[in-house]
Amino acid sequence: MKELRFFYTPTPEAGQLPQDEAQHALRVLRLGMGDELHLMDGKGAFHRAVITEADNHHCRYRILESVPQQPEWTGKIHIAVAPTKNMDRMEWFVEKATEIGFDRLTLLDCRFSERRVVKNERLEKIIVSAMKQSHKAWLPQLDEMTPFHKFITRPDLPAQRFIAHCYEGEKPFLLDLLAPCTPALVLIGPEGDFSIDEVREAEAAGFRSVSLGTSRLRTETAALVAVHMMRIRNTSSSFLAP
Repeated sequence: MKELRFFYTPTPEAGQLPQDEAQHALRVLRLGMGDELHLMDGKGAFHRAVITEADNHHCRYRILESVPQQPEWTGKIHIAVAPTKNMDRMEWFVEKATEIGFDRLTLLDCRFSERRVVKNERLEKIIVSAMKQSHKAWLPQLDEMTPFHKFITRPDLPAQRFIAHCYEGEKPFLLDLLAPCTPALVLIGPEGDFSIDEVREAEAAGFRSVSLGTSRLRTETAALVAVHMMRIRNTSSSFLAP
């Protein structure tokens, strides 16, 4: 069976693909009137549609069937990370984390951050592409860069919140602490790590210091490991292997 190719449209009811998706469908894949489209809205549903009109700039369709998807995990998976100086590494993390599955990414501006400005448009495109490639039904939320001190005191943070760092002290293994199917948040610092004052401030705000293992990890690797651990603990029972 030929692999399904998904197109992303946040408003499938509009009956028209966004311009970049239309160009890919018509110019790259050479689809035309009468061909089927498989759409995802990033809000939990897939749609089967048929092209009704196609020209150089527009691809209009009629929805034949809408299929709500069952969540692969329960409990919100939130990762907050200080972007790396080399954006290629950050883009790699965003792509792989989306393929694994998470709900929200916050970019942190920390004391030792080497990058304090990020253009979210590029990361958003990578998230959409990875969502389509991995057949995810929900589009993760990407937050703007937020100062560390402002972020950790937000009132909407989950009860399960952790900070991973390289300082000595009691640091249980993250996977051992994560409650199953429960919202969780993990903080990952910049290449120079969090400052000790930031760690203490986070702990005072209810974050628990954790270990991600015995190896010293790069920022983007640590963030991906944290996402994977949260994903494992939040996997819905219907998606577990027998």
